[in-house]
Amino acid sequence: MSSSLIIGQFIPGSSFIHKLDPRTKIIIIFCFVVIVFFANSVMSYGLLTLFAVGAALATRIRPSFLLKGMKPLWFLVGFTFLLHLFITKEGEILFTVLSFDIYSEAVEQGAAISLRFFLLILFTSLLTLTTTPIEITDAIEELLGPLKKVRFPVHELALMMSISLRFIPTLLQETEKISKAQASRGMDLKTGSAKERIKAVVPLLVPLFVSAFKRAEELAMAMEARGYRGGEGRTKLRELKAGKLDGVSGCIFMIIIIGLFMTRN
Repeated sequence: MSSSLIIGQFIPGSSFIHKLDPRTKIIIIFCFVVIVFFANSVMSYGLLTLFAVGAALATRIRPSFLLKGMKPLWFLVGFTFLLHLFITKEGEILFTVLSFDIYSEAVEQGAAISLRFFLLILFTSLLTLTTTPIEITDAIEELLGPLKKVRFPVHELALMMSISLRFIPTLLQETEKISKAQASRGMDLKTGSAKERIKAVVPLLVPLFVSAFKRAEELAMAMEARGYRGGEGRTKLRELKAGKLDGVSGCIFMIIIIGLFMTRN
């Protein structure tokens, strides 16, 4: 399995996080995405970081695999930090870099926003790492069930979301395979000017799009061959049931929320 990006990959396991009901995971992750923007102090950020890192360690997935999988996203985190350093002009001047004054407020805001990105990426990735695409589909369909009364295509939406998550690592593997094939034919993608690198990307995009459309067509044909006709009249082999672990995890998360608002400035 490629570890170039952890989003969309599923790692089988028997950890506490793996055994949770997928609906519980989705609700907790959705609430975490909201409350992370309420943190505004060192204590509140520390509490959220402790919770996210603790949840990641509870999955029993190697930390090296998680960090390596987040490597493509470090650029976004670093760029966000640097952007705040050179744009924010509040607080005291700490030092000067290439005639640019770096302010204390810029460092604080840059660190806070970058940490938010890191926590969001890490915590949301745990959903796909510990939950199969089928479970994600069933959970989303269950949570959006009330919308069926207004004829909203809940099943189709959940299916599209789970398929999209599932094919992220597949497309990345395909991109890596095509780039190696092009490199073996003498194409250089790492040197040259920016214009030359952009031109070199075109031979990668064309076969990648062709492969993606081919996979989509094969998937559609396979679903039709198995008699798929949408969510109407379908039954489930496994029914989702919340247990004691879900109640315990919900209580722990409520404690985190209370602690967050107690440690805010």
